[in-house]
Amino acid sequence: MSGTLNKVMLIGHLGDEVKLHYFEGGNCIGRFPLATNETYTNRQTGERVTNTDWHNIVVRNKAAEICEKYLSKGDKVYVEGRLKNRQWQGEDGNTRYTTEVHVQDFTFLTTKKESMANAQEPTSPSNYQEPSKAERPSAPIDNSEEEDDDLPF
Repeated sequence: MSGTLNKVMLIGHLGDEVKLHYFEGGNCIGRFPLATNETYTNRQTGERVTNTDWHNIVVRNKAAEICEKYLSKGDKVYVEGRLKNRQWQGEDGNTRYTTEVHVQDFTFLTTKKESMANAQEPTSPSNYQEPSKAERPSAPIDNSEEEDDDLPF
């Protein structure tokens, strides 16, 4: 294969609020940490172990403003983008390095309503109520008959 690919897909929880920085000309950049977890059971001890990885997320312009408006600490989000490495000179004179995920697409997985409900009171299985039929989203029903075709399967 002659081409290359730089693609990252993450589902995680915000570790802090989205921080925006505006530039001359009206452009802006938003940054926030995203936590992803890996959970497994230790075979020797039988205890559950959770490892958390932190990712530096970068969104730009309108996407950054949307993220700042609708996301808050703890919200679950899907981000898709590219890895970019950056280096700079620290105040102590040492060279610093970081790897960032520059977002190209995102989806909020926690609704604002869920976030507010979780902040006010923890949910437990006894508090869960099945949505009524009127509240459930419904997929369009296809009543058309299947066409006959000559495929053997």
